[in-house]
Amino acid sequence: MDESYTSLPTSHLLGSVPAVIKDEKSTSHYEVPEANLQIFPPNNGGRGGGRGYQTLGSTAEGFEQQPANGWKGMFNILSYTQYFDVDTDVVVNRLISSLYPIAGDFFSKIDANPDLYGLIWISTTLVFVLASFGNCATYLMDKHTDNTTSWSFDVTYINMAAGSVYGYAIVVPLAFYFLLQYLGSKASIVQFWCLWGYSFFVFVLASFLLLIPVEVLRWIIIILAGAASACFVAFNLKSYIEGSAGLSLTVVAAFLLQMALAIFIKVWFFP
Repeated sequence: MDESYTSLPTSHLLGSVPAVIKDEKSTSHYEVPEANLQIFPPNNGGRGGGRGYQTLGSTAEGFEQQPANGWKGMFNILSYTQYFDVDTDVVVNRLISSLYPIAGDFFSKIDANPDLYGLIWISTTLVFVLASFGNCATYLMDKHTDNTTSWSFDVTYINMAAGSVYGYAIVVPLAFYFLLQYLGSKASIVQFWCLWGYSFFVFVLASFLLLIPVEVLRWIIIILAGAASACFVAFNLKSYIEGSAGLSLTVVAAFLLQMALAIFIKVWFFP
């Protein structure tokens, strides 16, 4: 055979066996990924929102270094869902707490999860109650003095109730928030809105009693309701800013504003 053919490489030919380079056996190592077990539901403790899912091996200190909540921006509706994450038992418990004005422990109850559900729901209920019961009370008083009086619904009651209640519920807590911030005291606008929102609940209950067509009794009812609401705000605000010097006037101002709201409700809607 010609030597030129014998020098051709034969590793590519069918049936040829490649030379063994090493005698060592290559072993493959497969690492099992570590399981990352999580506790469900997420841990929502802490002021101002949840901490997300908590792993079994993580510590509390690790979560304190994470973002405080799921805030996604002022104009993103998902940022506000955490303030409506309350069930019926929580709301009922806070409504009952608003009827014990001198307890002064409302902020401790809402510290982990302040809500805006009470603010919106109670304020809206109060608007419709004042508008409807105000018309009924006016009719009953007119009917008591003049039997020929006919029923007529005054639509301006709705406009005045919505403007006064919603305006008060938003502006007054916001004003106290900026005032306390200016005076150097730590404040939370969401907790303030929550406090003032639940303080309206006693006015909803009082509106049913204000249907009684007896003027003296109406004044007694609204003064008692206003005092209860004012004490609820004042005592809780006092416990909130306790230890801060020179802020006692803010408590007095909050008390007087609640009493002024009560008198306004009586004069305008239940004359």
